[in-house]
Amino acid sequence: MNSMELDKTPGATIDSQIDRIFQCPPVKSDSLLENKEGADAVLLGFEPGFQGDRVFAMMYGLYTMLHTSYSKNCDLFMLDFLNAQSIYNSARNIEIFVWRLKARHQPNGKLFLVTNVCDGPIENLSFERIFGKLISLQDTMALIVSSRTGRMITEVVHIAGMAFFPIGL
Repeated sequence: MNSMELDKTPGATIDSQIDRIFQCPPVKSDSLLENKEGADAVLLGFEPGFQGDRVFAMMYGLYTMLHTSYSKNCDLFMLDFLNAQSIYNSARNIEIFVWRLKARHQPNGKLFLVTNVCDGPIENLSFERIFGKLISLQDTMALIVSSRTGRMITEVVHIAGMAFFPIGL
């Protein structure tokens, strides 16, 4: 199954897949994703032998990772306490994810998912902008939470794309 196809669930549509991804709390992943969530589901989408919907696996993984970084809360209130380090780590994981989208190739040389198009008369970098905004929002939230709690964020140095950072420990 390529990234444009849906899972084999009878009656699955693009809208039903989007609804499955963005439910709060997230629905538990099923056998299609080998019951994986967060970075594990994202990594599943980069495995050459994966026969499922890569877009679904990666977006579900990204969503569940972000949900975990916010202490698995569906609603946030002024008095909620969040872990700034988890939010900061999720921003770094988004950076790693975006790098992998551009750098990781299938055995046949094709990208796992085509996100940006830089060849031709018109460049389409809309995914770069969207992910850049998401990273910036996560970094800003981490700073807000750390200033509120008085805790420092441990900045990490990572080798591009090597490993995702833990969330919610």
